[in-house]
Amino acid sequence: MSDPAATYESTLAALVAADERIVVLTAENRAAIRNLPAQIGARFIDVGICEQTMVGMAAGLALRGRVPVVHALATFLTLRAFEFVRTDVGIGRLPVKLVGGVPGFLSEANGPTHQAVDDIAVMRAIPGMEIFCPADAAELAAGLPAVLASPAPAYIRFNARPSPLVHATFALGRAEVLSVGDDLAVLGAGMLVPAAAEACASLRGAGIGARLLNLRTLAPVDEAAILTAARGCRVLVTVEDHLLVGGLYALVAEVLVRHRVSVPVVPLGLDARWFRPGRLADVLEHEGFTPERLAARFCRALDEHGGRVAARPDAGREEPRREAGRDERWQIT
Repeated sequence: MSDPAATYESTLAALVAADERIVVLTAENRAAIRNLPAQIGARFIDVGICEQTMVGMAAGLALRGRVPVVHALATFLTLRAFEFVRTDVGIGRLPVKLVGGVPGFLSEANGPTHQAVDDIAVMRAIPGMEIFCPADAAELAAGLPAVLASPAPAYIRFNARPSPLVHATFALGRAEVLSVGDDLAVLGAGMLVPAAAEACASLRGAGIGARLLNLRTLAPVDEAAILTAARGCRVLVTVEDHLLVGGLYALVAEVLVRHRVSVPVVPLGLDARWFRPGRLADVLEHEGFTPERLAARFCRALDEHGGRVAARPDAGREEPRREAGRDERWQIT
């Protein structure tokens, strides 16, 4: 069992103390690791605002037997330094661990230049890159040892938000079933999973069987869990704070097509647009990702594509706004 009091910083510090190969780098992003410099001394390196230099340096350290854990804002780590990640780290499949701060909706008040809503897509394009999307602070700490122990390069979508979820033991490539049901299956990964869990709980209270799958790692992904959900439920709903292109929805669709499984899939994410900046609570409300809004959207998905009319736990609420030209209809995969 993981330590419920463990944080990302305390877990990383313990891993550094136990393994002399691990070094920690940052591109002037110390918010989550403020206490590490004093604890680990020369094994902490701040390169300044130089993401490309940091990734190149990390690749060199990895070639000398180190396990570098690098930190930067997600959008700059995955985009500004992409060539270095792809060429220096990816081609050699070096054990560099990329930790992307404020990904997705967590960039909240920042505009499109700082919104990492395409980070999963570009990291998925690198062969051999593992991708870890923790649902909360507990899962981030619980999964970190396995991610660092893997010989593969990895991208961690940093999320240290607390949540009431109680997680199963973490394993790379293995999804977590947070609730069971056979009406619809909700597939999520990352910071929206706790809200989806609350929404699914409200649906169960209305007599709707809502299965919730926390995919945790999108590479390797638990294809068996996705297929089980697709074969056991009438509708799949994907929930992500990412563009629909290249993210969770695309990944699920690829799995279903590859295995020739046909089921309605309703994607809830960003359809070819960035999100409107604001405080996180306001962003989630505006984009339709609060527990209440998600419950209504899940009901609508079941109404339209599940073969029966679903009881609505919050029928009085307005559905999420749609922009002109945006279509969230299900697709047969």
